[in-house]
Amino acid sequence: MAKPRLSLQPSEAVVAQSAAHIYAAYQTAGRVPEGQEKDWIHRSIREAFLIARITDESIQSDNEMG
Repeated sequence: MAKPRLSLQPSEAVVAQSAAHIYAAYQTAGRVPEGQEKDWIHRSIREAFLIARITDESIQSDNEMG
């Protein structure tokens, strides 16, 4: 059986890592009902993306200066 491959761009990897932290917090807090894990993972991804987008809009990075 072939091993699944996954290749994320750096910005995608950052959002995925942030989403994993958010999801872990929901799990730790007991907010994720059994059988609804996928829905909460999707929620965590949306929230991580929103945080990244607002950060990008709010902060000028070094390579954007000029």
